[in-house]
Amino acid sequence: MARGRLLGKTVAIIGLSALAATIAGCPKGGEGGKGAVKAESSQAQTVAQKAKVEFFVMSQCPFGTQVENGIYPVLQKMGGDIDFSLDFIGQIKDGKLSSMHGPNEVKGDKVQLCAKKYNPNKYMDMIVCMNKNARSIPGNWEGCARDAGIDIAKVKACFEGPEGENLLKASFEEAQKRRARGSPTMFIGGKPYRGPRGEKAFMRAICQAFPKDKNKLCDDLPPPIKVPITIITDKRCKECRAQFWERRLKNMFPGAEVTIVDYTEDAGKQLFDKVGVKLLPAILFSKDVEKADNYQRIRRFLSPKGDYLEFRSGARFDPTKEVCDNGKDDTGNGLVDCKDPDCKHAKACMEKCDNGKDDTGNGLVDCKDPDCKNTLICRKEIPKKLEVFVMSQCPYGVKALNAMKEVLDNFKNDIHFEVHYIASALPDGKFRSLHGQGEVDEDIRELCAMKHYAKNYKWMDYVLCRNKNIRKGSWESCTGENGISKDVISKCVESEGKKLLTEDIRIAEGLGIGASPTWLANNKFKFSGIDAETVRKNICQHNKGMKNCDKKLSGPAPRKAGGGGGSCK
Repeated sequence: MARGRLLGKTVAIIGLSALAATIAGCPKGGEGGKGAVKAESSQAQTVAQKAKVEFFVMSQCPFGTQVENGIYPVLQKMGGDIDFSLDFIGQIKDGKLSSMHGPNEVKGDKVQLCAKKYNPNKYMDMIVCMNKNARSIPGNWEGCARDAGIDIAKVKACFEGPEGENLLKASFEEAQKRRARGSPTMFIGGKPYRGPRGEKAFMRAICQAFPKDKNKLCDDLPPPIKVPITIITDKRCKECRAQFWERRLKNMFPGAEVTIVDYTEDAGKQLFDKVGVKLLPAILFSKDVEKADNYQRIRRFLSPKGDYLEFRSGARFDPTKEVCDNGKDDTGNGLVDCKDPDCKHAKACMEKCDNGKDDTGNGLVDCKDPDCKNTLICRKEIPKKLEVFVMSQCPYGVKALNAMKEVLDNFKNDIHFEVHYIASALPDGKFRSLHGQGEVDEDIRELCAMKHYAKNYKWMDYVLCRNKNIRKGSWESCTGENGISKDVISKCVESEGKKLLTEDIRIAEGLGIGASPTWLANNKFKFSGIDAETVRKNICQHNKGMKNCDKKLSGPAPRKAGGGGGSCK
């Protein structure tokens, strides 16, 4: 794989997915005054002026519940000296309230606001109890309220009546005013807080936020664990962004001591060779990170690498290969940039397809050049052709493929249907996909099923079966009685699976498609959707007079607020 290849939107997102999972939260829940929940502690105030702490969350967001659980012991110890407010993120449209995780989240927000109003000293006890099973919110509130000693009757009347609605509306408005769109959004001392989310980390930040004297516990608070981190980068690499990683890592680990070394210098190359990394940027943690507050949040993204733990950053730059756009012979073979075989598939060395010039020097201009085969601008319209680009473990992609059973039944196989996969082929021969290695493996199995069971879309029997529980590894259970052979799939995976996926990935990359699902009607016309009726409308729009276009199919489910547009990106 060529080194100079442009990453593109999909690869960039996949490359940052590990970081997103550790420092981000639930996406914006839409628009969301006043009405903040103030935590009133039974503890006496011991400082001249309290430290202000503001949290904006969604009651069912796992990242929101995480920070609530993290601040809870701090409020128990220092609550009298903390001005704590908790608000919720959601939408107000035509007077109706909605939230990212649906109606139950709206109810959960309301009941928690009502608990605060009538039991300001105990409501966090109830919230932390509810967080033990956030998916059960709001159904678990009464048991948790009872355990916390909260007046259930008063909370119930508030929650089920207009009072709860008004409290939540004011809370959403406060979130909107503060531009809080992702859960959690946090401010400590009036400044955005993006650091670790555990008890000690919150205490350190709060101790820095006291305007005057501090709570006495601040004097005994240990400093953050020192975490040596080494980033190997390369000044030739435009995508390595070592300073970006340094900033993010210091936010995650206040005790981070970051050293940046460059592969083009002796120290960087020696470390690269010694540790045995293959791609840059390489982010190497000292094993001291295991003692740090945030270790559990990144543990699953770390792999042993010599004396270090390597953080999976989505690295793609191979410093041993030719850099395809710098005018230098990087490999010492006398071949510069696009003349080097390393650059065969590099974006920098491919035909531009729409500028009327022969960019590759092969005498072929724009769409006549093979490089442009998969670009949308060069695609010819093919009637009744339907393609969908998915990630096999993306929930929206799963819904889109499930909808195709009804579509195919309606058109009686009168359309030509293809599935393609969104992933990234790495220079070392491996693949990267947004939902991990399990998704890569499933992409390959499904491609094998498509190759060997193409007639009458027999492969759909395998795909629809897998979609019932796509994250589990028991794929073999979707073979056998349905006529799909486990041995045929296994043999294909071992012999030609990687080649099938490599070739398939190029289609989405050539088209610049990175969202799952993305549809193409008639080989050219892009649209989105996850339901059979949307697919029917779009294929029929471009194929006037096609049989059964007059039959309405199952339409989209009611859209949840802040649902992210119905795609994995």
